[in-house]
Amino acid sequence: MITLLRRLHHIATAPALLLGVGLWSGSLIGCAAHGDLDALGPGLVDPSSPYVVALGTAQDGGLPQIGCARACCVAAREDPSRARLVTSLLLVDPRDGRRWLFDATPDIARQVERARGLGGPPEDAPGRPALFDGIFITHAHLGHVVGLLQLGREAYGSAPVPLIGTERMASFLGSNGPWSLLFDGGYARPQVLQPGETLDLAEDLSVTAIQVPHRDEFTDTVAFLIRGPERSVLYLPDIDKWEKWDRALEDVIASVDVALVDGTFYGPAELPGRDMSQVPHPFIVETLARIAPLPKAERGKVVFTHLNHSNPATDPTSDAAAAVRAAGSSILDDGDRIRL
Repeated sequence: MITLLRRLHHIATAPALLLGVGLWSGSLIGCAAHGDLDALGPGLVDPSSPYVVALGTAQDGGLPQIGCARACCVAAREDPSRARLVTSLLLVDPRDGRRWLFDATPDIARQVERARGLGGPPEDAPGRPALFDGIFITHAHLGHVVGLLQLGREAYGSAPVPLIGTERMASFLGSNGPWSLLFDGGYARPQVLQPGETLDLAEDLSVTAIQVPHRDEFTDTVAFLIRGPERSVLYLPDIDKWEKWDRALEDVIASVDVALVDGTFYGPAELPGRDMSQVPHPFIVETLARIAPLPKAERGKVVFTHLNHSNPATDPTSDAAAAVRAAGSSILDDGDRIRL
């Protein structure tokens, strides 16, 4: 609870987030301490309004990462509260129990358990009902599509679930094994949502795909803009440098209530021995410098996610995390919830 109260205090310093009563009175974003996440459901059910929950906030390899002997990974193995699952978002409409997953990660089995009780099929539903009413996919990299395979014959054996993405995404999944077996076996079906198009989930709930520049070896890459009854959230876990985008970051921030943006790396010296130009994400320090001229309310909308294991901001006691807070922005934690 101490972690929870500290986290809420930091968020509460950003006026733009004080848009209404969240999970706890007075805050748009509510948080559960990492160690409590496998029992998320009972404390987060709210029948009044749709919301999103961060089921994971790490880069594709998670924290700790495979083969990593750095202090950050050792600490996360020894103390589960410092671990982070791979970035994924759950959108829940508690008015009718429907829910949608954003990105299917290598941690999907644990994330399904974290989401237990947050919408979804009844516990006593017969057969193998779809665990989600749809899965939105940003692009075809490790942390975003590998989890889809858990829905197939070798694991859950799901009733058909819509896989929502661009035409290139649908073509990639349908033309390449083992993902194609999901369609061939009737475990999933493609649903195309092109950049610029909006999918209405309810009269007051929608998702829009937005093209972003990234390493598009297999498919294009999109962000998703989630609009709810009162608020909007941008989910943008991966992008190349902001300068490559055909939109101004400042304009995008102004158009939403919360911007969950790529915070993969804090700075340029995190991967000794590797050419950082080959993984061209915007550094957190670059993003903070770019938004520094903005009013405090606008800077407060920016929340970093998709943190690499090497990112010092994963540790809330670090100088890096303190610098983010001092700039008026936030680091997303596993279990954070945002009301829509």
